[in-house]
Amino acid sequence: MNRLMLSAAISALMLGALPALARQDVPPGDVIMDAQSRTPPPHMPADLTPVGVRAADDHLALEEVNGTEAMAFVAGENERSLAALTGDPRYETFRQQAFDILSATDRIPGPSFLGEGIGNFWQDAANPKGLWRRTTLDSYRSAAPRWETMLDIDALAKAEEKDWVWKGADCLAPDETRCLVSLSDGGKDAVVVREFDTSTGLWVEDGFILPEGKHRLEWLDRDTLLVATDFGPDTLTESGYPFIVKSLKRGQTLAQATEIYRGEIGDGGYGVSPSVYRNGAGEVLGVLISRPLDTFRSETWEIIDGAPVKLNLPERVTIRGMMGGQLVLTLDQPWNREDRVVPAGSLLAVVMMKLRPLGPDQVIVSNADETVFTPTARQSVEDVAVMDDRIVATIYDNVRGRTAVFQNRGEWGWPETALPAPENAAVHLGSSSRESGRIFYSYEGFLTPSTLALADARAGTAGTVRQAPARFDASTHVVEQFEATSSDGTRIPYFVVRPKDLVMDGHAPTIIYGYGGFQVSKPPAYIPEMGRLWLENGGVYVNANIRGGGEFGPAWHQSVLKENRQLAFDDYAAVARDLHQRGVTSPRRTGIYGRSNGGVLTSVAVTQHPELLNAAVIESPLIDMLRYHELPAGASWIGEYGDPRIPEEAAYIARYSAYQQLRPDAEYPRVYITTNTRDDRVHPGHARKFAARLGEQGHDHLYYEETSGGHSNDADPVANARRWARHYVYLSQQLMD
Repeated sequence: MNRLMLSAAISALMLGALPALARQDVPPGDVIMDAQSRTPPPHMPADLTPVGVRAADDHLALEEVNGTEAMAFVAGENERSLAALTGDPRYETFRQQAFDILSATDRIPGPSFLGEGIGNFWQDAANPKGLWRRTTLDSYRSAAPRWETMLDIDALAKAEEKDWVWKGADCLAPDETRCLVSLSDGGKDAVVVREFDTSTGLWVEDGFILPEGKHRLEWLDRDTLLVATDFGPDTLTESGYPFIVKSLKRGQTLAQATEIYRGEIGDGGYGVSPSVYRNGAGEVLGVLISRPLDTFRSETWEIIDGAPVKLNLPERVTIRGMMGGQLVLTLDQPWNREDRVVPAGSLLAVVMMKLRPLGPDQVIVSNADETVFTPTARQSVEDVAVMDDRIVATIYDNVRGRTAVFQNRGEWGWPETALPAPENAAVHLGSSSRESGRIFYSYEGFLTPSTLALADARAGTAGTVRQAPARFDASTHVVEQFEATSSDGTRIPYFVVRPKDLVMDGHAPTIIYGYGGFQVSKPPAYIPEMGRLWLENGGVYVNANIRGGGEFGPAWHQSVLKENRQLAFDDYAAVARDLHQRGVTSPRRTGIYGRSNGGVLTSVAVTQHPELLNAAVIESPLIDMLRYHELPAGASWIGEYGDPRIPEEAAYIARYSAYQQLRPDAEYPRVYITTNTRDDRVHPGHARKFAARLGEQGHDHLYYEETSGGHSNDADPVANARRWARHYVYLSQQLMD
């Protein structure tokens, strides 16, 4: 553990703040019960109202993204951290190894069905910003596909003197020659949109053009878009997302668009979203509007004859698509259906007429079985693709996947046909073609590179298209799955990737990866840069499937929402302790890594359990949880964490918010915090303020802020190689040296 000497005394006034946290009647498992934390941290506000929290924050200037003081802080921290990281003799080797992996020309080109052919976005050493290109399916399946470039993003960026980052294209079915191309300046979530014609390879002369924004777009027809965006004053929620949907005709400005749906300015979540569902022939099956009430609850509306009609659906539901007269969805809450209760996590295909308001004496009769698949307590439905007459889904059982095709047999149910895939692997659905009934899917493991297959869903057959080459020597390692016992007795699964000949004496340098939020599952994944830079050097990698994820369905996620968040942190600590008890590693050799919501997790692990670890990579993090709702787009996540404006919710958030929980007398490891100036999803102020407070309290740390790339941090392989090199140099310094 590394710690610098304190340069200033602790304010006696701050020591008396928040007496409620000093009580001993806190929830079980809460680390506040330890002797040291019975005294409130010096920067915990006595007044937890937004005004009180703001008044107690001495680093508000660092929330100004491009402010003078903030950028001076970034420059100073970057200089110091780069000297420590890039000056390490391992850095250049790591950077080159990572770059060789990220820019390798023998990678599997990710395919997407595009009209009668296959599209792909490709980056390599010669094209770091990337090429949008296409080929035929036959050519794609050959050993040497013949690619035709449609858009060169490097050339476009140079010509327009913009830091353009590709954010995808949405093409109008069925021919898919007209495409809405999204480009981000520097990697932000906000994009500009331009219409491109793949048949001519040119921007459309009278095409749709939208200014920079966090748009929600759908093609209605060749000359009409459904648009949710910033339409001017009072058209965005407090999270900065739209709540109005308009119909935009070709040649119209946004001001001339016709409103078709309006939510409310106080809506939560990620903004209202239109969806247009089509069959394989490109015919519209239905137009739906999702109006989020908070992070996870929403209303579903159908546009019928130009007017919105609210559907009788649960608020916690995920729409997966439409087929015929049925709406395909997964439930995130139990649903009372006529004479039965359908459990959360189920995959359903519901007759649309049953969801619409009924007229007088109107009764809808159908012999269709609504339930496609009902998971057990240790199963979950992940990816779903809806075809014209079948549903393809990935099903996980104890964090191991399979791919299934379900066909509607009416009252006889939905029989399942399995597609080929190995056991004990992660399976992912890719692009699908409703017209042909084909779908790409892939499978991988921690030590097994990805295999790409193409399935004929109608025939229930599949064949291998490509297999990625190995990027590291996996013969030296083995994968095991264990379970740790959390504070409330719940069994928490985790994977260990370790050397086969590892002596269980606690000496192995180990990274524990965790996320634990937003119902995002973390199944096995082939991570080539991790394998090359870490496993090949003798390291151990651990993937912790803590609560908050979706590994075991909605209940696994919802069990740690809001006031129960501490349980997710306890899960993570339990995995670390279990590893130590098994002799895999020890606190001296244990490091953690998490980004975004995983930054909440890792920063809390540092402040609550510094005795369990000696390294932490905290990337693109949320950390100041008492002000997260004030930093764009934080208010959209209130359904996950709670609302700090509500006193009782502020109280439980304050118990773990790492920015306020830092203590000058604690022994923290030297942590590495990193973020991105262009991150418009998780504000860089979180990371900056945490680093500043660590420094003022005398704790050794490293802070680095990249100036482009956005929240995804993957704008190009050149920058990404440097990023991974910094990560693994730091982890090697802390855990291997």
